[in-house]
Amino acid sequence: MRRRRSGALRGHAVEKRLGIATGFGMLALSAAFLLGSSSNALRAADCGNVAGPGLDWSGCSKTNIMLQSSDLHGANLAGAHFDSTDLSDTNLTSANFEKATLVRAWLKNAKADGANFAKIEAYRSDFSNASANGVSFANAELQRAEFAGAQLKNADFQKAELGRADFDKAVLTGANFSFANLSRATLNGAVMDGSTSFSGAFMYLTRIEGLDLSKASGLQQAQINLACGDNTTILPSWLKAPSSWPCPPDDKD
Repeated sequence: MRRRRSGALRGHAVEKRLGIATGFGMLALSAAFLLGSSSNALRAADCGNVAGPGLDWSGCSKTNIMLQSSDLHGANLAGAHFDSTDLSDTNLTSANFEKATLVRAWLKNAKADGANFAKIEAYRSDFSNASANGVSFANAELQRAEFAGAQLKNADFQKAELGRADFDKAVLTGANFSFANLSRATLNGAVMDGSTSFSGAFMYLTRIEGLDLSKASGLQQAQINLACGDNTTILPSWLKAPSSWPCPPDDKD
């Protein structure tokens, strides 16, 4: 009889401990759910905030809106959507746009020195006359992007897709185009007062008429043979102009 009673007591104690543990587990799950909900609410609140320095719009949708002359200095805009949005004359200094989409966006005259545009999708975007010194466009999709007159000293375009991009009169001193796709891009009229790297860049029909490449690094004869220069193109001493120069006018369509 005593054995039965002690066994029943032990069973009751085990059940009690299990009940307490289950209760703590449920409390932990509830707390985690509340914390997650709070985090999501904060993220949603950030997306609703007006433009301002240092804000977090990462992953937010900001397409087809007017943000010109806004101050987004130091903002976290990673993965955000700015397709067809007007960011002209905006302060984007040190902003993070990594993996954002800026298809057909306007960034004319923007101040974007030190910003991170790595891995963005920005087909037909307009960076003309922007100040974007020291920015990263590494692995970015920039087909037909407009960079005319932009300040791009020490900009990183490694492995970027730049087919038919326009760099007319852009300042490219110290820029890095290593392994970038520059097919049919327009570089004639650009300024390269110092070393600019073209190591491994694909330069099929790249327009380099009148361009001073004497200080460029990484250029090979095979790249020059594919490009389009003329008798005003200045090449490094180890390269020579191919007999195919000059090329016929490019069809912009």
